[in-house]
Amino acid sequence: MNEQAKCGLFTRDGAQVPLQGVEVSGELLGGHARVRVTQRYRNEEKKPVEAVYTFPLPSDATLSAFSMTCAGRRVAGVVKEREEAFRTYDTAITEGHGAALLDQERPNVFTAQVGNLLPGEETLVEVEFLQALTAEEGSVRWMLPTLVAPRYMPGVVKGDRTAHGSAAPTTRVPDADRISPPIGTPDYGLRMSLLIDVGHEVVVESPSHALDITREGTRLRVGLKPDRAHEGRTEVALDRDVVLNLRNANPDVMLTPVVTHRKAEGPGTFALTVVPDLLNLAAAPPRQEVVFVVDTSGSMDGESLPQAQAALRLCLRHLREGDRFNVIAFENSFRTFTPAPVTFTQRTLEQADAWVAGLRASGGTELLEPLVAAMKAAPDGVVVLLTDGQVGNEGEILEAVLAARGSGRVFSFGIGTNVSDALLRDLARRTDGAVEFIHPGERIDDKVVAQFSKALAPRVTDLEVRFDGVEASELAPATLPPLVDGTPWTLFGRYAQAGTGSVTLKGRSGREPFSLTVRLDLPALSDRPVVEKLWAAERIRGWMDAGLVGRRAEAMKERIVQLALTHQLATRYTSFVVVEERQGERRASGTPETRVVPVNAPAGWSMFKQGQQEGGLAPPQDVDDDYDDAEPTTGSGVMMPIPAGPGGITRPSTPLRRATPPSAVSRGGAAPPPPPSMSAPAPMAPMPIQAEARDGFAPPAPKEQEAAKKKGGLLGRMISAAMPQKSAPAPTERARREQKKDKAEAPPEAFYEAEEASMLSVADAADRLAAEDVGSVLGRQLANGLWDGTGEGSEAVRQARATARVLLVLLREGITSSHPLHGAQVKKAVDALLALAPQLTQAPDVAELALGVAWLVAAGPRTRGRIEQAAKPLPGLDGRLADTDALRQHVETLATR
Repeated sequence: MNEQAKCGLFTRDGAQVPLQGVEVSGELLGGHARVRVTQRYRNEEKKPVEAVYTFPLPSDATLSAFSMTCAGRRVAGVVKEREEAFRTYDTAITEGHGAALLDQERPNVFTAQVGNLLPGEETLVEVEFLQALTAEEGSVRWMLPTLVAPRYMPGVVKGDRTAHGSAAPTTRVPDADRISPPIGTPDYGLRMSLLIDVGHEVVVESPSHALDITREGTRLRVGLKPDRAHEGRTEVALDRDVVLNLRNANPDVMLTPVVTHRKAEGPGTFALTVVPDLLNLAAAPPRQEVVFVVDTSGSMDGESLPQAQAALRLCLRHLREGDRFNVIAFENSFRTFTPAPVTFTQRTLEQADAWVAGLRASGGTELLEPLVAAMKAAPDGVVVLLTDGQVGNEGEILEAVLAARGSGRVFSFGIGTNVSDALLRDLARRTDGAVEFIHPGERIDDKVVAQFSKALAPRVTDLEVRFDGVEASELAPATLPPLVDGTPWTLFGRYAQAGTGSVTLKGRSGREPFSLTVRLDLPALSDRPVVEKLWAAERIRGWMDAGLVGRRAEAMKERIVQLALTHQLATRYTSFVVVEERQGERRASGTPETRVVPVNAPAGWSMFKQGQQEGGLAPPQDVDDDYDDAEPTTGSGVMMPIPAGPGGITRPSTPLRRATPPSAVSRGGAAPPPPPSMSAPAPMAPMPIQAEARDGFAPPAPKEQEAAKKKGGLLGRMISAAMPQKSAPAPTERARREQKKDKAEAPPEAFYEAEEASMLSVADAADRLAAEDVGSVLGRQLANGLWDGTGEGSEAVRQARATARVLLVLLREGITSSHPLHGAQVKKAVDALLALAPQLTQAPDVAELALGVAWLVAAGPRTRGRIEQAAKPLPGLDGRLADTDALRQHVETLATR
């Protein structure tokens, strides 16, 4: 074997790989983080070697410094154009000097080459990066990835290797060998010491690691407690993201509205942050078109898929009648709920519940075609993506989605460890969407429902900015993203002269004009250099997204290189390089052999745990049975190999995906039904369907959702509402009435048909709601926003009575329309009651109950103004709307009648 291509835990002589450990230090201060990642190398061989280590950094990070310490002497790195940096490194190594090179492979993947590591000598390589932190609803999240995970590499193997990765270049991922470090069981670990200082006390928690916290006044020093594999060594394995959550923080303290940097000479730089309150802007939200895209690959097996299914069911209940929707499930291929988006009605809601309940996890992660199909189906709508996958063709996917897009927005959810975060962030940024990462230990359904509410939240588009009293230039981002209710929005810019003035943001929220003016103080002197680097990084990101070709692209590349060199930033076109000039015995001779540093398998990836034998290797037949043993055929993609063993020997790779029979492959049509050998589920509690699919097939039964049932508290009980149960009544009278109407919109064979059965009314069970699982009522909300009921009166009266009693139960638990997780469903119910009010004239007690409860749970003067107008004919509410206590007592009495 070529020694320079050798990788694994040990060299040929049995020496350990040069990387001894990784240390993270730094500060989280106010609105930004300044973090240093130190890699500690030691050469235990008898000759100089070169270490090659591929590692991740946050995709939104700005690299600000690079250095190398040898024999106690620290040498700072400099940024050069990428090829020039390599030549500098190569020349230094050839001449026997010490050197280190840092290349950016992707926005979140970097390669460090450290050459001429001397025998017995320790070398430290330090990477420093900056991040802008944003506070949302009083909390801040900071995340650090720790390994470059295996990813799906589509395309045919083609091209020459330029690096030591496990995967070969392909027609669709030409740099596959640069982003696929070998998998092993390395002994090196991670240590962390992070200072958190936001000016007041905060609580720091982590869903990923056990923390070691020391309080220093209002400041906290946060470290990681060692895991079992590193007991006694104060280290943890680099096999999952490090995630810190800071809660009970005041966003006004966390985020300074305007931060500036200016020296005595030259222009100044500012960062303006706005957190808009748009809750009361949208009186009548426009009709939405939403396509949900859910990953059902084998890695979603376990708790991930059931929680994603629960999240989908609750998200569906955020839609309004008249909205259009579809659901796409993908692995190697994809299938759709219906051939095209359908109108949201009670019947299609129940059919979607049944279809989602039948989803199963298997296969690989072929993301391109389903995501493009979703965008083509809703080019001006909302696409919601749930995935835990790593893919190699991020650029291809991004370009294809943008080509299919009109004004549509992508809201992505990255599930688990080492998801393709750069792709998801780019999709959010380029489509004015958003991205949320859900780490092990966090509930998928909670996060998805909260973020989906924002997808449908009020927003201001067509933004323009005007400065008065001060002049600003070189704004970044150049294309202003929309303002979204409650979401921090930041604008960077430059100023030549100090002064005080204002900045006005103008746009439109639906059909209504919007204007916001903020005071702007731009001082003559200010010392916050981090702002200048963040501005330059944002400016470069905008230029990289321009998509220019020909001579204009070359000119843009020169601009990027020049700005990156000025502010010492690593980019696709620039790299950090550092050279330690050596003399005498420390100067090496000859060419050092290359040692490629292996990385851990991601935590929780079962395909790397099955049957590992001596050498860290699992034979093909022992791979997780969710994956097929067959090698990929030409053009079907390249999968990562099984971990390397001692000596760097890697056995033939095994694809991490199931081969799909041609008859089962869908390219955009309605899905074929599940196999008949599995039993039919009831998708909701207590309203599942006895589902019978076309051709006599029934959807398979879901696994037990024990994990969700263990979650205590109201939030967990609410999520349990969306979990499949064993029995429940059939569709509502309203759904049966809509059946003929819906059949005209889509072919009958695209749906599951429902049989009649009895239903337990929410109204009939109201006396038991406080004692039972209160949150389950959210899973029974009808498509029109109401709850079904029985008893006396018309259907309108029964539904109004049942809905008011449900809202009252939620009110007792503190859930109103402003609730961050379930407020959208409450607001939908309030709007539905207002629309129903004219039909309640013959039942004044029910009308008073409905409008009184609606007033109590509503937030915002516009909605309450509509309730007040609707309540004028009702003497029982006269004067009570102004007295919350009296109104609460009145509706509690009415609810017991």
